[in-house]
Amino acid sequence: MFRNPILPGFYPDPSLCRVADDYYLATSSFEYFPGVPIFHSRDLVHWRQVGHALTRPSQLPLEGAKSSGGIFAPTLREHGGVFYLITTNVSSGGNFYVTARDPAGPWSEPVWLSDDTFGIDPSLLFDDDGRVYYTREGGGERGAIYQAELSLAEGRLRQPARAIWSGTGGIWPEGPHLYRIHGTYYLLISEGGTSTGHQLTIARSRSAFGPFEACPDNPILTHSTRPGEPIQATGHGDLVQTPDGRWWIVFLGIRRWDGEHHHLGRETFLAPVRWSSDGWPVINEGRPIALEMSAQGLPAPHPWPVDASRDDFDRPELALCWNFVRNPVPGSWSLNERAGCLRLHGSQASLDSVSSPAFVGRRQQHWRCRAAARLLFEPEQDGQRAGLALRANEANHHDLVLTRAGSERRVQLWTRSAGTSKLIAERATDSTDLVLELEAFPDRYELSFRDSSGHHPLGAAPTAPLSSESAGGFTGVYIGLFASNPSSARMAPADFDWFEYEPAGD
Repeated sequence: MFRNPILPGFYPDPSLCRVADDYYLATSSFEYFPGVPIFHSRDLVHWRQVGHALTRPSQLPLEGAKSSGGIFAPTLREHGGVFYLITTNVSSGGNFYVTARDPAGPWSEPVWLSDDTFGIDPSLLFDDDGRVYYTREGGGERGAIYQAELSLAEGRLRQPARAIWSGTGGIWPEGPHLYRIHGTYYLLISEGGTSTGHQLTIARSRSAFGPFEACPDNPILTHSTRPGEPIQATGHGDLVQTPDGRWWIVFLGIRRWDGEHHHLGRETFLAPVRWSSDGWPVINEGRPIALEMSAQGLPAPHPWPVDASRDDFDRPELALCWNFVRNPVPGSWSLNERAGCLRLHGSQASLDSVSSPAFVGRRQQHWRCRAAARLLFEPEQDGQRAGLALRANEANHHDLVLTRAGSERRVQLWTRSAGTSKLIAERATDSTDLVLELEAFPDRYELSFRDSSGHHPLGAAPTAPLSSESAGGFTGVYIGLFASNPSSARMAPADFDWFEYEPAGD
């Protein structure tokens, strides 16, 4: 058996390719930097992150990008020993691709595609005759799938993209992938919007540009008619064939802890595919996708070493799990100014504004988990703060902070929902050396701190305001370390000696 999701937490819009016995997978990253995490697997179940495709501001300009802007659905392909990653920066520049010999990087500077009309979710097919097809969404909610040939040598489209299939009538036909299988072109797309109406549909043709014949059993994957299933919003998938000829599909879905809210984001799931006698793919024999699935037909298990729960910030670079909100301001963070610490320099850029705050965060991947960080910080002016944040977006986050109020240092718990901030609890402390702690449950976070006088529970904050149903958007909760300064007054750096993240079971 294997367990879904295969990538828990905010890892949506998966795309993958196989090279010999190795599989590589990419997902969306939206306003976070570096962008587009890249994973490696030998068995399609166990994945380890090996890098990011977009690691430089020249590849990923995010200044002013709103939350859930930035990088939308990527497609990852390999051809002739070169990896191609094509995607959309919806906040700056549109569609582009980057290349690499090693999926761990480094990746090239972007090749921006001049397209006559805007469309998201670009994909590439390297055909047997040397042609390269560029396929994307176009036209929005009642649009279609568009396509053109791409000249790799010139980095441009050979002709304007034109509509090739509008799907089966569902809204937002998007997320296309074109495949050539046994001489037939198959066009796999998503319809119904990336929520409870999400579904996968497919069509085929003898020509890459159609006309396309829709599968009589569409949608080939959806849980929209199965509201009682623990996995919902299934769609946006990508097919892969194993060396022994079997087929599998990765796709996104969500898990709602109460049947109404999901705050971990859209996650990556896996299911088997069989081809029917009349040449159509059948996903999981038409049965619902389950949290526990049979591993029959998968490659031999190949688990990776488990990452340590504690990051001591003693390496020259941040671990691959960490991200910034938008492009980090040079000088706002450091791993070498104080040995063994992540140092943050707070500024007036706060978690409440569309800016680049001093924030370094990682995805929350489990409903039940514990996180803690040791903070060394001396706030010198009222309102200067540093601590732990649970971030959905600018209007929705919870903060556990050490700050100054008059002559006192205080640890405060703030909640921010729909743009309104509220102080939930506070306690004075004599310490400038604290351990900030949180324990996550499906419905709430319980937050506390330790100082020289002991352990102090502070309060609880609900998960629902950070869910996509309440906060909107396409991302999931990040657990982050941050510092901010409401004025231009001098602020001491905030040093984080270590950070721990431990799953506690779902």
